[in-house]
Amino acid sequence: MGLEAKKYMDAGDLVPDEVVVGIIRDRMTGDTVNNFLLDGFPRTLPQAEALDEMLTGLDAPVDHVLSLEVPRDDLVSRLAGRWLCRKCGRSFHEKFAPYQDEPCSKDGDRCDLYQRDDDKAEAVENRLNVFAAQTEPLVEYYDKAGLLRRIDGGKAQDEVYEQIRSAVQGR
Repeated sequence: MGLEAKKYMDAGDLVPDEVVVGIIRDRMTGDTVNNFLLDGFPRTLPQAEALDEMLTGLDAPVDHVLSLEVPRDDLVSRLAGRWLCRKCGRSFHEKFAPYQDEPCSKDGDRCDLYQRDDDKAEAVENRLNVFAAQTEPLVEYYDKAGLLRRIDGGKAQDEVYEQIRSAVQGR
């Protein structure tokens, strides 16, 4: 299934849902069936339905779905604030890890900073719009199923971690 997915990715196409679900099915063996975490999947209702069908067949239902909720302005700031060095590849962030004129680890000179096209504010806004249209319906889907656990992703890292830990442990 991975080779099948690679064909689509190499062509610049989205990997079809049935291939992605097939990859997950292939990984479900032994203890994995009752102990797994999916990050970023499913992203659409059809993917969620296909995943539910596959997991029902394996007698491995979803226990929890975590929704890390962050105000949109914070997301844009987090995503659009990243800068990279062309020479050494090091990552910086305007707010969380600003460049301090440190020498580049590649040549000792200044870092040559640039921002990837997909990290620019316009692209981030577009990604968030696509996310809202395609993925937000999953919140209602899993909420109706009683599986949704909302996490306040706007809090400090240790607080977010504790919320996640509590949610999956059923507290």
